[in-house]
Amino acid sequence: MRIKKKSHETFKREDAHGGAGGRKLLLGDREIANIQGMTHGFLPGGGKFALHSHEGMNEAMYVLKGHGVVRDEDGEYPYAPGDLFVFEKNILHEIENSSSEEHEYIFVRIYE
Repeated sequence: MRIKKKSHETFKREDAHGGAGGRKLLLGDREIANIQGMTHGFLPGGGKFALHSHEGMNEAMYVLKGHGVVRDEDGEYPYAPGDLFVFEKNILHEIENSSSEEHEYIFVRIYE
């Protein structure tokens, strides 16, 4: 079989961004060429993934649940379910959940 299947039972939740939120690692480093990782991210109500960047890799964020704000040095961008953000390598950004409910995202980090 050339297709790899992973069951949702194997994805364990762990802390992310120093405990600011959580994640489930869906794809590990270079499990697929040029992919550093793919995660199902969780951000609790009132939480923030503080200003950070990803050195040498681009990141895509797909919003599954919640309404909040993404910030970079140029401004603020509201998000809602179904929105997709692309953060180019080395770009400082933060994600804030200003609601009282946990938000969910899919993140994919791609090497240049």
